[in-house]
Amino acid sequence: MIQGFFICGTDTGIGKTWVTAGLLKAFERQQYRTLALKPVASGCRQLDDGLRNDDALLLMKLATEPLHYHQVNPYALSLPVSPHLAALAEDITIDIEQIEKHFRELYAHADICLIEGVGGWLTPLSDRHTVADLAQVLGLPVILVVGIRLGCLNHALLSFEAMRKRIEVAGWVANVIDPDCLMAEAVITSLCSRLDAPLLGTIPYLKSFDADKIAENLDITTLIKDF
Repeated sequence: MIQGFFICGTDTGIGKTWVTAGLLKAFERQQYRTLALKPVASGCRQLDDGLRNDDALLLMKLATEPLHYHQVNPYALSLPVSPHLAALAEDITIDIEQIEKHFRELYAHADICLIEGVGGWLTPLSDRHTVADLAQVLGLPVILVVGIRLGCLNHALLSFEAMRKRIEVAGWVANVIDPDCLMAEAVITSLCSRLDAPLLGTIPYLKSFDADKIAENLDITTLIKDF
C-alpha cells in the first residue's frame, strides 16, 4: 500500500526540508522506496540547466527513486518572495489541479511519497488557492514542523487548529532552530499537552545539515500503516 504525507511548517525557514530529508532517511532505513516532491519553490537559482531550488535538489538526492528535476519541482520561481507574488512576476499561474495530476502520475513508483509545502499553512499560491488547498486536493495526512523559538507556541497552535479542520494531522516534529531559545524543553512539553497528534521527534539544534542525525531523532512507527 502506497502512503504519502504532506510536510508543512509553522512558517518559512523553520526546517521543513531538513525534516523531510530526515524522514526520507528514516523510511529508507526501514527498506521503503521513497519519492519526495517540492511542487512549488520560490527563490530558485539560475544554473546552466535552468532554475534550481536547493531544497528540491536535496530531496532528489535523498529519495531512493530517481526523478528528473522538473518532476520534483514543477514550479520553480526565481524571486525569494511568497510564491503567488513570484509567480505573478513571471506571469505564471500555479495550478493545484495540475500538481495533483502530476502527483498521481508519480506516486505509484514508491512506497512512501513525501510532499514538501512552501511557507506556512495559509501561504498563498495564487489569487484563489493556498498551501492548505493544495494539501487538501492531494488528500495526504499532514506532518507539521514546528520551529522551536520565541513565538512558536502561538504559531503552532494556530496552524494545528486550522489544519485539523480540513485534513488529518499525522503528527508533528519539534525542530529547535534557536539555540538560545529559553526553556525549549518546557515549550515542547506545553505543545505536547495541547496538540492532539503524536510528537514524531525532537530535532536538536544543528549548525549544519545532517540527515542521519535528524533521522535518528525521528520515530516513524505511527506513520507506517498496512505494509
